[in-house]
Amino acid sequence: MNQIVGVLLDPKTFKGIPRKKTGNERLSLYNRAAKQLQLTPFYTSLHQIGEKSAHGYLYSQNKYTLVRRPIPKVTHNRAITLSPVLKRKLKQLSKSSIVFNRQNRYDKYYIYKLLHQNASLRSYLPVSLKYSTKSLQAAMSTYPALFIKPTNDSIGNGIIKIAKHASGNWLFYWKRGNPKLVSVKEIIAKITKIVGKRTYMIQEAISLATYKGRPYDLRISVQRGETGAWQVTGMVGKVAGLGSHVTNVAKGGKVRRTEELFKHNELDNKTMKTALHQASISILRDLSKKLPHLADVGLDIGITNQGHIKLIEVNGRDQRYSFKKAKMKTTFYRTYETPLQYAKYLLKQGSR
Repeated sequence: MNQIVGVLLDPKTFKGIPRKKTGNERLSLYNRAAKQLQLTPFYTSLHQIGEKSAHGYLYSQNKYTLVRRPIPKVTHNRAITLSPVLKRKLKQLSKSSIVFNRQNRYDKYYIYKLLHQNASLRSYLPVSLKYSTKSLQAAMSTYPALFIKPTNDSIGNGIIKIAKHASGNWLFYWKRGNPKLVSVKEIIAKITKIVGKRTYMIQEAISLATYKGRPYDLRISVQRGETGAWQVTGMVGKVAGLGSHVTNVAKGGKVRRTEELFKHNELDNKTMKTALHQASISILRDLSKKLPHLADVGLDIGITNQGHIKLIEVNGRDQRYSFKKAKMKTTFYRTYETPLQYAKYLLKQGSR
């Protein structure tokens, strides 16, 4: 009899299961991996969970069947839980199931502060400050370019870039299109208006390596696998779209394989991959000591033309589709397989 593993989904994704319309979540890859691992995924949502049992879907003979069953001993969290109600439900679920990646949306500045505590990781961190007008003015007098970004948003939403111009004014990058040249006074007024009462941070803008004139960064999938240890499952490049100051695929960024990007910048592929692997594992080993239940993460990492590595941000729920867009089918599959391998590891640990 296969062991059951819970896969916790957002309500919209859960509702799409019978029609096999689950957005960016490829349940077919979970099903394939589970079959190899002799596991059975139980797809559910926090709204479907009671104290001891839950409604959810089991997959068999090419169809999904809605059933009620006891809460699984181990659950992989793929749901975003921001509301107080959902946070309470998740806490309740965690009393009867080992939920990994329990929290998967973190404040970006909080992550920076946690990593900054470790002196050996500081070389990977762009200087970051909590946003205030005073901090912005100080940073503008120190750095030639800055990102001002919301600490709790994703897919590049709300990110502003500013860069010092030879005239003494500043280039203001906002949304798509050409930057506007504005005075210091104007730029502070514009940023103050955009930020409003939301929580933002200021980050030193790294001079990213470019591909055909456009900056790029890397998405690195770092996951716990069959031994419980962290591993790099894959890495892929994201090149900023035309007229964009962010590389997010959802904002028009284009995916490229790292080999192509490194070759373009005359960087040695093997050397760069080894260094990125070491940096990614070091970052997650440190972070997972401070954030319990972390197990499935996407790192956005920038590199300079000289090959220096800089962490841009940590994504607690990696969407993974960059690998699919890059036609990296094996890697894309492994990003689904590895969390199930970790689930099997946790089940074994629990049965000892």
